[in-house]
Amino acid sequence: MNIQPLSLSDLEMLGQLWRLQHVAYRLEAGIIGFQEIPPLMDTMETLRDCGESFYGCIHDDGELIGAVAVAEEEENTLTITRMMVHPDHFRKGIAASLMTYVLEQHADLPRYIVSTGTLNQPAVNLYTKFGFNPVEVTQIAPGVELTTFHKNKL
Repeated sequence: MNIQPLSLSDLEMLGQLWRLQHVAYRLEAGIIGFQEIPPLMDTMETLRDCGESFYGCIHDDGELIGAVAVAEEEENTLTITRMMVHPDHFRKGIAASLMTYVLEQHADLPRYIVSTGTLNQPAVNLYTKFGFNPVEVTQIAPGVELTTFHKNKL
């Protein structure tokens, strides 16, 4: 199992990423009670053209089993825009490995931002474990909240 940058111009990898994203985010949609999560609206084309940088966790058999996406939406700030792990590989440390990889690859930046459904306890636990602090809760639909976390270097 290794983590590496993903090329979205590789159609096979793009297909694997799109399928992984739909499996993972359908589960989150069920947890938080909201089906209109933006990654679930992606087509292969919108995913390819999203402008984010993706890193993937590739299983020994070549299957993409986890991925994280990032974007520099603000100066000196890295936004973690997507985090996904295939349900068959939950609780194996994949999300933590992806998070470690991203933070190491972008260690020069002073601030990181991530958001997740407030009810998505596994994601909340992951981000908190990595030193992210909740800074804002936004209602995105009736009864559905999104928590934004920041991590600042000392």
